[in-house]
Amino acid sequence: MLSTQGLSVNFGGVLAVNDLSFEVQENELLGLIGPNGAGKTTVLRALTGAVTPTAGVLHFRNTSLNELPTFKRVQLGIGLSQQIVKPFTNMTALDNVAFAAGGQYTESVVQSLARVSRTLERKKALNLLQRLGIEKFAHSMPAQLPLGILKRLELARALALDPKLLLLDEPLAGLNHLEASRIADTIADLVAGGITVILIEHNLGEVVRVCSRLIVIDNGVKISQGRPQDVITDNAVRSAYLGS
Repeated sequence: MLSTQGLSVNFGGVLAVNDLSFEVQENELLGLIGPNGAGKTTVLRALTGAVTPTAGVLHFRNTSLNELPTFKRVQLGIGLSQQIVKPFTNMTALDNVAFAAGGQYTESVVQSLARVSRTLERKKALNLLQRLGIEKFAHSMPAQLPLGILKRLELARALALDPKLLLLDEPLAGLNHLEASRIADTIADLVAGGITVILIEHNLGEVVRVCSRLIVIDNGVKISQGRPQDVITDNAVRSAYLGS
């Protein structure tokens, strides 16, 4: 589904990602892990077009991403759920998701004005909130919601775009053990339902439990990949997290 060859990202002389190559298969739950500052989020930002690679080739379903702006990548089927949740604070949870669901109508002012009814988008939004177990908060404002619910709302907004590939940046961050486990199960269910996922996460217990394969980067360089149980016991990985 996705491949990168020789991906490098340079920020003012600092090589955040260095010659990174990997592939993601259809219906795979791939964990992209590494210590703080390893370059993981930069990889996702390069995939979405938020940053421009210094070098490398990106392909999504045999289509080159290199020259495409972010909105074109979204239209191809790439979605992102960000670590720091930023819902529209003047909209209810339901309308936050409905707004994303109507993305094809907000590409131009003319399309937006021609589309008055939001019935279909609201129905889709409610179905997604139900799927993620937060439908009872549909008419709540984001400021009234705890972090665990906001994390699920962020995920619902990403799913409203009907992504084929979902990029998740630390969806479990700041959650207690029970909340983290529940969202990890939800992510696994999404993959079982046909969505491919790249998961960045520091909760290694949940990563090992739900991911089918791991890639580890440190200082922008891939240092290990393979089955979770093999990767987590790799001496290079242990050294990257714990020091030598």
